[in-house]
Amino acid sequence: MHTSQVRHPEQQQLHALGSSSPPYRGRFAPSPSGPLHFGSLVAALASYLDAKANHGQWLVRMEDIDTPRVVPGAADAILTTLDAYGLHWDGQVVYQSQRHDLYQDVLDSLVKEQNVYACICTRKQIKARGGYYDNHCRAKNHLFDGNALRLKQRFPIFEFHDGLQGQVHIPNDIAREDYIVKRRDGLFAYQLVVVVDDHQQEITHIVRGADLLEPTARQLSLFKQLNYTAPHFTHVPLAVATPGFKLSKQNHAPAIDNSKPLPALVAALEFLGFTLPQAHFDDVETLLKWAISHYDVTRLPNNKEIQVVQKSTERYEFTPL
Repeated sequence: MHTSQVRHPEQQQLHALGSSSPPYRGRFAPSPSGPLHFGSLVAALASYLDAKANHGQWLVRMEDIDTPRVVPGAADAILTTLDAYGLHWDGQVVYQSQRHDLYQDVLDSLVKEQNVYACICTRKQIKARGGYYDNHCRAKNHLFDGNALRLKQRFPIFEFHDGLQGQVHIPNDIAREDYIVKRRDGLFAYQLVVVVDDHQQEITHIVRGADLLEPTARQLSLFKQLNYTAPHFTHVPLAVATPGFKLSKQNHAPAIDNSKPLPALVAALEFLGFTLPQAHFDDVETLLKWAISHYDVTRLPNNKEIQVVQKSTERYEFTPL
């Protein structure tokens, strides 16, 4: 177990939106399916800078609910990397795998309200019917045991405002889809647990990659259905190897170097649109202090994707797409 999982929060100030707003609480929520790569660093850095520039807290949550994808030791390795890059979190690290009772309580309440039903459709069947789930099993009354459980979509979100991408429009078929909240194998689905976690942790602002724009609509609808206050969402460009092919652990993106964090950190800032001074930064703490003082969310690139080519361990090239 990682030994430095608790941070002492900085003195909190109210967010710049005004004294009536709750204190800023952001988060970084990686999946421990491998070490952090450059794309993960960009997401972590963007959320960290947004939190600290707004005098807020920055929490870390391990999204290890999908246990078959969890790599042993990856969670501790991620925390070690965040430390090496000066991205120090506030409070206790939360692990989704330790919160099953919380998720089950919420699911039970949705079942009690008759908002959940069992679905026997396979991916092949859904694809044959057009690729989007058409709520085929909603009135079938299938048994819950051994089947996926879907949430009745009561509050479809067809558009929402993103802090960087502006007005985001969601295709009708996606907005109206009854999505899975518990999988056939008994695991809770991401769309359920992420909303429950963000509410329970009192997250006010979420900054993450643009690949999660469409899932945000489902999350906003669930916030509404559960009568939770939704956080503010900001989606930064996704780091991709080629158009539509994001850097990811599953695609064997190389891990960033813990022993030499400055080059990758400088590159991540450049990815986010920062123009760094010619002066040399001696350590990550000095660099991050400078970045926090120069952070402006309105100056971040609003591309959906930016192609990344790593020329060497200390040199990256970026092409906005």
